[in-house]
Amino acid sequence: MASAAGAGCDAAAPSPASRTPVPTSGASGLVSGGTRRGTNGWRLASTGPADAIEGYADQVSVLPGGRFRLHVSTTARSFRASAFRVGWYGGAEAALVWASGTLRGQRQGAHDTVLETRMVWAGWEPSLEVSAAGWPEGAYLLRLEADSGHQRYVPLIVRSARAAGRTLLMHAPATWQAYNHWGGTSLYLGPDGSYAHRAFAVSFGRPYAKSGAEKFLVYERAAVVLAERLGIPLAYTTGVDVDRDPAVLRGAVTAVALGHDEYWTPRQRRHVTAARDAGTNLLFLGANTCFRRVRLEPGPAQAGAHAEVPGSVVCYKTDYGQDPYLADHPEMATTDFRSGPGADPESSMTGVLYEGYPVDAPYVVERPDHWAFQGTGARRGDRFDHLVGVEYDRVTPGSPTPAPIEVVAHSPLTRKGRGSHSDSAYYTAPSGAGVFATGTMRWVEGLMAGTGLDGRDHRMDARTRGFVTRVTENVLTGFASGPAGRHRPAPRDNVSELYRA
Repeated sequence: MASAAGAGCDAAAPSPASRTPVPTSGASGLVSGGTRRGTNGWRLASTGPADAIEGYADQVSVLPGGRFRLHVSTTARSFRASAFRVGWYGGAEAALVWASGTLRGQRQGAHDTVLETRMVWAGWEPSLEVSAAGWPEGAYLLRLEADSGHQRYVPLIVRSARAAGRTLLMHAPATWQAYNHWGGTSLYLGPDGSYAHRAFAVSFGRPYAKSGAEKFLVYERAAVVLAERLGIPLAYTTGVDVDRDPAVLRGAVTAVALGHDEYWTPRQRRHVTAARDAGTNLLFLGANTCFRRVRLEPGPAQAGAHAEVPGSVVCYKTDYGQDPYLADHPEMATTDFRSGPGADPESSMTGVLYEGYPVDAPYVVERPDHWAFQGTGARRGDRFDHLVGVEYDRVTPGSPTPAPIEVVAHSPLTRKGRGSHSDSAYYTAPSGAGVFATGTMRWVEGLMAGTGLDGRDHRMDARTRGFVTRVTENVLTGFASGPAGRHRPAPRDNVSELYRA
């Protein structure tokens, strides 16, 4: 059904007294304390029909010891919930940290829609309140399992309050939601599948479609596993949390944007840029990073107890002029960072500029002696088939780009009949911070190439997996030693050689 005009973002939650008491699960559900071992049982066995079981958490992240609520709808009579922490764990790649008892299942009502923005939100009653007491910081997959055997995920980050001296992994729930078509709308498509009828805002108060954690599994999980296997000190956060409180960035040795991190607020970008300028290395393990300018707003699903948590991602894109917010905030057009009022291309931070999609091309090494390629055995001109895609970035002369900047891979491609290149690039800031951008969205998928795990391998092979793994290890461990400009060779600018006028 549709909300009355204007009601969506200001609607009050029902008072606690009007609700059925919510089951609470605390530390008693913890598994094996500090001696947890990995398990291969974290993967879904069967998702079943779309309504078999699905759910969402009322927060994108919690601090250790925090509490959150799970909202679950299922056609089964009962269900259970389990929390798996993603990591290396001897190759099992996750460990069971917590499990609920058996809970009564219920099929919850139809979703609601805010007419002005076409934003869909579930508005379901909470099914379970969970305490994260005893949960280590990290990336979690909460698995919902119906008594029918069907399962789905709910992603959750147990975030770090501080990351001083650690490598900070920044997860991207704003981008997860932008592409989430649960309930019929996303920031790309409307119920009829058209761009014209897309939503202008998307709510965190709804499940993710398909497995429940598709974007995390494809573009983030493998990088988390690799980073934990390296044994470097790690911290965890989300872009939503960096927007809200930059304190987590203070003293971080590196901040990592994972494989698909497209939707940023201006405040998140300012905070990350300030961290770079204070000496924090930046690593961009994808392409199309920080392309869309968005704002976060409280939403219906977060009203009441968690009103401080942003409830929706707003991005009008090409229709930014229709956004009522723009009248009083003319500098805050929710469109591409490079477009509209206050244009600010992402390349001033990332070093590279998003150019387009779809492409499928080999990754071509340009500077094999760069420290990022140490131990790969790569030579100039070596190709790694299908590693460039489906979106790509390049160093673009004429755009705001730090200098000197070194293009370490320069990969020819053709998009829509026109030739171009995808670039991996490296520069250092005056603070000494190093900034490395891979320039291809398939980088994290490359960590899984040939394994059949998550996402698609796009016909990439084990050779490519070995190359991507070693380069990622080199950059993560190199950056973990502190500002890269102080202990790694300076970038050798080669842009004029590669892009002659």
